[in-house]
Amino acid sequence: MLVASAGDMEVVAEAGTGRQAVDLARSARADLVVMDIRMPDLDGIEATRLIAADEDLAGVKVLVLTTYDTDEHIVDALRAGASGFLVKDIRPTDLLDAIRTVAAGDSLLSPGPTSRLIARFLRVPDTPTPAVGGPDGLSERERQVLTLVARGLNNTEIAEALGLSPLTAKTHVSRIMGKLGARDRAQLVIAAYESGLVTPGTV
Repeated sequence: MLVASAGDMEVVAEAGTGRQAVDLARSARADLVVMDIRMPDLDGIEATRLIAADEDLAGVKVLVLTTYDTDEHIVDALRAGASGFLVKDIRPTDLLDAIRTVAAGDSLLSPGPTSRLIARFLRVPDTPTPAVGGPDGLSERERQVLTLVARGLNNTEIAEALGLSPLTAKTHVSRIMGKLGARDRAQLVIAAYESGLVTPGTV
Protein backbone atom coordinates (compact mmCIF):
# COMPACT_ATOMS: atom_id res chain seq x y z
CA MET A 1 0.00 0.00 0.00
CA LEU A 2 2.82 2.36 0.86
CA VAL A 3 4.69 1.81 -2.40
CA ALA A 4 1.50 1.98 -4.44
CA SER A 5 0.69 5.33 -2.82
CA ALA A 6 3.87 6.89 -4.23
CA GLY A 7 3.23 8.66 -7.50
CA ASP A 8 6.53 7.62 -9.05
CA MET A 9 6.23 3.90 -8.24
CA GLU A 10 4.03 1.00 -9.26
CA VAL A 11 3.74 -2.42 -7.64
CA VAL A 12 3.73 -4.87 -10.55
CA ALA A 13 3.67 -8.12 -8.53
CA GLU A 14 3.77 -9.60 -5.03
CA ALA A 15 5.37 -12.95 -4.18
CA GLY A 16 4.83 -15.22 -1.21
CA THR A 17 7.90 -17.41 -1.75
CA GLY A 18 11.41 -16.99 -3.06
CA ARG A 19 10.63 -19.10 -6.09
CA GLN A 20 7.66 -16.91 -6.93
CA ALA A 21 9.85 -13.82 -6.54
CA VAL A 22 12.26 -15.12 -9.20
CA ASP A 23 9.46 -16.14 -11.54
CA LEU A 24 7.62 -12.82 -11.14
CA ALA A 25 10.80 -10.82 -11.64
CA ARG A 26 11.02 -12.51 -15.03
CA SER A 27 7.37 -12.28 -16.03
CA ALA A 28 6.52 -8.86 -14.60
CA ARG A 29 9.81 -7.25 -15.71
CA ALA A 30 10.16 -5.37 -12.44
CA ASP A 31 12.82 -2.67 -12.21
CA LEU A 32 13.42 -3.47 -8.55
CA VAL A 33 12.63 -6.35 -6.20
CA VAL A 34 12.23 -5.80 -2.44
CA MET A 35 13.33 -9.21 -1.18
CA ASP A 36 12.76 -10.67 2.26
CA ILE A 37 15.64 -12.93 3.32
CA ARG A 38 13.48 -15.44 5.14
CA MET A 39 10.98 -16.86 2.68
CA PRO A 40 9.46 -20.32 2.16
CA ASP A 41 10.41 -22.65 -0.70
CA LEU A 42 13.53 -20.66 -1.63
CA ASP A 43 15.19 -18.17 0.71
CA GLY A 44 15.79 -14.59 -0.35
CA ILE A 45 19.55 -15.05 -0.70
CA GLU A 46 19.24 -17.83 -3.24
CA ALA A 47 16.42 -15.98 -4.99
CA THR A 48 18.65 -12.91 -5.21
CA ARG A 49 21.48 -15.03 -6.61
CA LEU A 50 19.21 -16.44 -9.31
CA ILE A 51 17.98 -12.99 -10.30
CA ALA A 52 21.51 -11.56 -10.39
CA ALA A 53 22.79 -14.47 -12.47
CA ASP A 54 20.01 -14.24 -15.07
CA GLU A 55 21.25 -12.27 -18.08
CA ASP A 56 17.67 -11.44 -19.03
CA LEU A 57 17.29 -9.70 -15.65
CA ALA A 58 20.54 -7.76 -15.82
CA GLY A 59 18.85 -4.44 -15.09
CA VAL A 60 16.80 -5.66 -12.13
CA LYS A 61 17.91 -4.34 -8.74
CA VAL A 62 17.38 -6.26 -5.52
CA LEU A 63 16.88 -4.58 -2.17
CA VAL A 64 16.82 -7.11 0.68
CA LEU A 65 15.04 -7.01 4.02
CA THR A 66 16.75 -7.93 7.27
CA THR A 67 15.90 -7.96 10.96
CA TYR A 68 19.34 -6.30 11.35
CA ASP A 69 20.36 -7.49 14.81
CA THR A 70 19.50 -11.14 14.28
CA ASP A 71 19.96 -11.83 10.58
CA GLU A 72 23.52 -12.84 9.81
CA HIS A 73 22.83 -13.57 6.15
CA ILE A 74 22.91 -9.97 4.91
CA VAL A 75 26.49 -10.21 3.63
CA ASP A 76 25.60 -13.39 1.78
CA ALA A 77 22.77 -11.44 0.14
CA LEU A 78 25.17 -8.68 -0.89
CA ARG A 79 27.57 -11.28 -2.27
CA ALA A 80 24.66 -12.81 -4.16
CA GLY A 81 24.07 -9.54 -5.97
CA ALA A 82 21.79 -7.41 -3.79
CA SER A 83 22.35 -3.68 -4.06
CA GLY A 84 21.61 -2.96 -0.43
CA PHE A 85 19.34 -3.77 2.45
CA LEU A 86 16.51 -2.41 4.55
CA VAL A 87 15.79 -2.90 8.22
CA LYS A 88 12.26 -4.20 8.69
CA ASP A 89 11.28 -1.40 11.08
CA ILE A 90 12.37 1.29 8.61
CA ARG A 91 10.23 4.44 8.53
CA PRO A 92 7.81 4.64 5.59
CA THR A 93 9.46 7.70 4.05
CA ASP A 94 12.88 6.08 4.36
CA LEU A 95 11.58 2.95 2.66
CA LEU A 96 10.44 4.94 -0.35
CA ASP A 97 13.71 6.87 -0.46
CA ALA A 98 15.66 3.60 -0.29
CA ILE A 99 13.73 2.16 -3.22
CA ARG A 100 14.38 5.31 -5.25
CA THR A 101 18.09 5.22 -4.37
CA VAL A 102 18.59 1.63 -5.50
CA ALA A 103 16.34 2.00 -8.55
CA ALA A 104 18.51 4.94 -9.66
CA GLY A 105 21.53 2.66 -9.71
CA ASP A 106 23.08 3.51 -6.36
CA SER A 107 23.72 1.06 -3.55
CA LEU A 108 22.05 1.59 -0.23
CA LEU A 109 25.17 1.95 1.90
CA SER A 110 24.99 4.44 4.74
CA PRO A 111 28.17 5.26 6.69
CA GLY A 112 27.03 4.00 10.08
CA PRO A 113 24.78 0.95 10.32
CA THR A 114 25.69 -0.62 6.99
CA SER A 115 29.43 -0.54 7.54
CA ARG A 116 29.07 -1.85 11.08
CA LEU A 117 26.81 -4.67 9.95
CA ILE A 118 29.14 -5.74 7.17
CA ALA A 119 32.16 -5.51 9.48
CA ARG A 120 30.34 -7.61 12.07
CA PHE A 121 29.39 -10.48 9.80
CA LEU A 122 32.01 -10.51 7.06
CA ARG A 123 34.60 -13.19 7.64
CA VAL A 124 37.08 -15.06 5.48
CA PRO A 125 35.10 -16.43 2.51
CA ASP A 126 34.09 -20.06 2.73
CA THR A 127 35.60 -20.64 -0.70
CA PRO A 128 38.97 -19.37 -1.97
CA THR A 129 37.32 -17.49 -4.83
CA PRO A 130 35.64 -14.22 -3.78
CA ALA A 131 32.60 -12.83 -5.57
CA VAL A 132 34.67 -10.07 -7.13
CA GLY A 133 38.34 -9.39 -7.70
CA GLY A 134 40.77 -8.01 -5.16
CA PRO A 135 42.40 -4.57 -5.13
CA ASP A 136 45.88 -5.71 -6.22
CA GLY A 137 45.46 -4.17 -9.68
CA LEU A 138 44.25 -0.82 -8.39
CA SER A 139 46.28 2.37 -8.28
CA GLU A 140 46.99 3.99 -4.92
CA ARG A 141 44.28 6.58 -5.55
CA GLU A 142 41.79 3.87 -6.47
CA ARG A 143 42.62 2.01 -3.28
CA GLN A 144 41.93 5.20 -1.34
CA VAL A 145 38.60 5.61 -3.09
CA LEU A 146 37.69 1.96 -2.48
CA THR A 147 38.47 2.36 1.22
CA LEU A 148 36.10 5.33 1.45
CA VAL A 149 33.40 3.46 -0.47
CA ALA A 150 33.72 0.65 2.07
CA ARG A 151 33.20 3.19 4.84
CA GLY A 152 29.88 4.16 3.28
CA LEU A 153 30.81 7.52 1.74
CA ASN A 154 29.00 8.70 -1.37
CA ASN A 155 30.77 10.28 -4.34
CA THR A 156 30.43 13.83 -3.02
CA GLU A 157 31.87 12.86 0.37
CA ILE A 158 34.72 10.95 -1.29
CA ALA A 159 35.48 13.99 -3.42
CA GLU A 160 35.62 16.22 -0.35
CA ALA A 161 37.81 13.79 1.56
CA LEU A 162 40.36 13.45 -1.25
CA GLY A 163 40.20 16.96 -2.71
CA LEU A 164 38.62 15.79 -5.97
CA SER A 165 35.65 16.92 -8.01
CA PRO A 166 32.50 14.78 -7.60
CA LEU A 167 32.77 13.80 -11.27
CA THR A 168 36.34 12.58 -10.79
CA ALA A 169 35.29 10.60 -7.73
CA LYS A 170 32.45 9.04 -9.70
CA THR A 171 34.86 8.15 -12.51
CA HIS A 172 37.20 6.47 -10.04
CA VAL A 173 34.35 4.43 -8.56
CA SER A 174 33.18 3.33 -12.01
CA ARG A 175 36.71 2.38 -13.01
CA ILE A 176 37.18 0.36 -9.82
CA MET A 177 33.93 -1.50 -10.49
CA GLY A 178 35.20 -2.38 -13.95
CA LYS A 179 38.56 -3.59 -12.68
CA LEU A 180 37.07 -5.70 -9.91
CA GLY A 181 34.11 -6.98 -11.90
CA ALA A 182 31.68 -5.57 -9.34
CA ARG A 183 28.01 -4.95 -10.13
CA ASP A 184 27.66 -2.02 -7.76
CA ARG A 185 29.01 -0.31 -4.65
CA ALA A 186 27.71 -3.05 -2.38
CA GLN A 187 30.06 -5.54 -4.01
CA LEU A 188 32.90 -3.03 -3.75
CA VAL A 189 32.37 -3.00 0.01
CA ILE A 190 32.51 -6.79 0.08
CA ALA A 191 35.71 -6.77 -2.00
CA ALA A 192 37.34 -4.23 0.30
CA TYR A 193 36.65 -6.33 3.39
CA GLU A 194 37.43 -9.70 1.84
CA SER A 195 40.80 -8.46 0.56
CA GLY A 196 41.75 -6.99 3.93
CA LEU A 197 41.95 -3.45 2.55
CA VAL A 198 39.39 -2.52 5.18
CA THR A 199 39.01 -4.48 8.40
CA PRO A 200 36.29 -4.53 11.06
CA GLY A 201 36.83 -1.73 13.53
CA THR A 202 38.35 0.71 11.02
CA VAL A 203 35.05 2.16 9.77
